Amino acid sequence: MTRIGGGQAATTRNGRGAGPGRRDVLRLLGIGAVAAVGVPGCSLLAGTPQPQLLAGAAPQPKPYAVPLPLPEVAKPVSSAGGADFYELTERVAEVEVLPGLRTPIWGYGGTFPGPTIEARSGRRTVVKLVNQLGEPTVLHLHGGHTPPESDGFPTDLVAPGAAREYVFPLEQRAATLWYHDHRMDYTGPQVWRGLAGMFLVRDAEEEALPLPAGERDVPLLICDRSFAADGTLLYPGLPDRPGVQEGYMGGVLGDVILVNGAPWPELRVARARYRLRLCNASNARVYELSTGGPMVRISGDGGLLSAPRTVRQIRLAPGERADVVVDFAGYELGRYVELRNLAGEGAQARVMRFAVDRDEPDDSAVPGRLSTVEALDPGKATVTREFEFSSGSMHGGTGWLINGRPFDARRMEARPKLGDVEVWRLTSDVAHPVHLHLDHFQVLSVNGERPSGPPEWKDTIEVRDAQTVEIVTRFTDYRGRYVLHCHNLEHEDMAMMAAFEVI
Repeated sequence: MTRIGGGQAATTRNGRGAGPGRRDVLRLLGIGAVAAVGVPGCSLLAGTPQPQLLAGAAPQPKPYAVPLPLPEVAKPVSSAGGADFYELTERVAEVEVLPGLRTPIWGYGGTFPGPTIEARSGRRTVVKLVNQLGEPTVLHLHGGHTPPESDGFPTDLVAPGAAREYVFPLEQRAATLWYHDHRMDYTGPQVWRGLAGMFLVRDAEEEALPLPAGERDVPLLICDRSFAADGTLLYPGLPDRPGVQEGYMGGVLGDVILVNGAPWPELRVARARYRLRLCNASNARVYELSTGGPMVRISGDGGLLSAPRTVRQIRLAPGERADVVVDFAGYELGRYVELRNLAGEGAQARVMRFAVDRDEPDDSAVPGRLSTVEALDPGKATVTREFEFSSGSMHGGTGWLINGRPFDARRMEARPKLGDVEVWRLTSDVAHPVHLHLDHFQVLSVNGERPSGPPEWKDTIEVRDAQTVEIVTRFTDYRGRYVLHCHNLEHEDMAMMAAFEVI
C-alpha cells in the first residue's frame, strides 16, 4: 500500500510520472474486472470494478470530539482595475488531522482544505498559483464559467517551481463552487493529499434575500480518507506511475469521514436557521445526507433554485454541491443533531454533529421564491450527441472509457458552435458522476422520465447503474478546449475523460 507523505515521485519533462504511461501500465498489469462487493451507496453490477473501502491502520478517532474547523477566508493580495488578485502557494505541510498524529499533506497555503475564496459575480478574480511541490499540478475551478486557458485543461501543467495566473471573469450566478487539482492521470492522489478548497461566488440577487448569513453561512467540504498507523495518508497508487492497484480501479473509499479536514467534527449552533453549503469532495464516495428532520434545499451546483424544496435527505455524488437551510429552533437546548450518511455503514454512516447550546435572535427566513431560472428549450438543440461511459478493453487491459475510447487530449469528441444549444445523452454501465466543464446544464430526462419540479442548473450529474440521462446545455462566451469526464477520480485518472472544442 502506498503511503502519501511529503515526498514526491520523479517526473519526466512532459509532467507524467516516470516509467510507462497509462496505456502501458494497464497493458503490463493485464488489469481485468473485479467482482462486485456490497459497498453501501455504491453501484452493484457484477463483473465491473466497484468502489472499494481502503482500511486504515490508525486508531479510529472518537466521533464528535473535535470542533468543526472553518477554513480561513483568503484575502486578496491586491485589487485594481475592477479585479481582485489572490495568491495560492501549493506546498508540503504537516497538520493534525487525527488527534495526536501528524499527517503530511499537499495544501494550498499549506492547509487542508485550502483557504476559502469569496468572490463576486461579474468581478474578475485572478488567482496566481505557485507550485512549491515536486510534481506538476493544474488548478480547476469546479463550476466556474471560465476561459479555456484558465479552466484547468488536464495537460496545462504548472511545473514544480513555476507559477501561473488563472483568470476567472465570473460572469455567472452566485453559487457554491470549489477548486481542486486537475492534473492528467493524477487528480485522484493529488486531491487525496489535500489539494482542494471552497470558492463562493456572491451576487446582489442572493444578498437581497433574508437567508442565513455571516457565522450562520457555513461551508462544509466533505471527504473521506484512510491513514497509516503514524497518521500518514494511505492511497493504493502505483509507484511512480498513473493509476491505482487493480482492486481499487472502481474507486477508493476512505474509512474516516472528514468535514473541513476534521474527523467527524462538532459544530455548536444557536436555536436559529443555518445555511449549510454541502460539497462532496470525495474521490469516489456517494453521500445520502440526512439530519433526521426536514432540510430546505435552496441551491445546487449552479446557484439558487427558483423556489425552495423541503427534503429529508440529499444525495451527493463526487463533485456535486447543495445548499440547505436547517432550522435548529425546533430543537431544545442541549440536543444533538447528527448529519448522517444513509449510504454508509458503521463509522462511515456518521458525518458530523450539531450541538444546540444557546438562544440567539434570528431574523433570517427562506422566501417562497428565490430566483428566476431560465429553462433551456431542447427543441432549439442543433444536435443530440451520445456519450457512453463504460469499462472496457484498453490496450490489453481494462480501463474506463467514453464511447469505447480512452482519453486523448488531442482528439476532440465534439465541436459545438458558440451560442448553440445541444442535447447530450449520457449512458452508463455502473454509476458515474459526470462533470461538464465551461457551461452548466439542465437535466431533461432520466431513463426517459422527466425530473419533477422546475429546472435547475448543474455541472455534475450522477448517472447511476445502467441509466441514460439526457442533459441540455448552451455554449456561451468562450471558444476553446474543454473536457467532459467522470468525477470518480480513479475513473477519471484511468482514462474516463473526453475533450471537446467550442468553435
